[in-house]
Amino acid sequence: MVQIYVGTSGFSYDDWVGPVYPPDLPKSEWLTYYATELGLNACELNFTFYRMPSYYTLVQLADKVPPGFHFTLKAPRIFTHEREEAQDKDWDTFRRTLRPLEEEEKFGCVLVQFPYSFHNTSENRDYLRCIRDHWPDIPLVVEFRNREWVHESVFALLRELNMGFCSVDQPRFRNLIPPIAVVTSEVGYVRFHGRNREKWWHHEHAWERYDYEYSKEELMEWVPKIREMGERAQVIYLFANNHYRGKAVQTARLLQSLLENEIE
Repeated sequence: MVQIYVGTSGFSYDDWVGPVYPPDLPKSEWLTYYATELGLNACELNFTFYRMPSYYTLVQLADKVPPGFHFTLKAPRIFTHEREEAQDKDWDTFRRTLRPLEEEEKFGCVLVQFPYSFHNTSENRDYLRCIRDHWPDIPLVVEFRNREWVHESVFALLRELNMGFCSVDQPRFRNLIPPIAVVTSEVGYVRFHGRNREKWWHHEHAWERYDYEYSKEELMEWVPKIREMGERAQVIYLFANNHYRGKAVQTARLLQSLLENEIE
């Protein structure tokens, strides 16, 4: 039976104080509260995109959550947005930092998120092979931004490389990835970015893009898709990224409830 993990993209947001975290809760206890009081069993770590995580940091994070909790990590941008700068030592360093989570059985996979400018070219397809060559034993999931990658030949390549395809829910722009549910490895993965079409391209602050509250009906659209994904995947990760003022927590918990009712 497929295992389903539900959580949010990140947990350390100052604007969650009040809507999610009690005002008197120390910041050092936010993750433990997230993992024990909110009913969520996974978290996608986004800070790893901006800086290489340290071994000790991941030891600390693992200690703050109960057994059975899973982390997924976004690959550092040196591997996705600054690709020419990545050295062999960088690949090796990142691989070693994952060990504390692996040893505690709290590691899910690495999300390799490429920018919109990463087009479906032979050079970039070869780069996917390069990633797998550097990390042959890591569960990997790839998030494309450009619709060019929605093609059966790409899905076949991901299956060949044992890389998962990251499905997304986001505004329905013609050039972005549509809300398709595709499984290309043992890992199924969905990110809920929100549908704030008005602010997606035009915003003053980055958080405005993710200021969106999902309705029950919108999330219900994904229930049959997730059920279908479960027929092919061994594990599925579902993460809400509409993080402004804790709306992601509301989305994740509602999605969790809908899936539980569906199973019942």
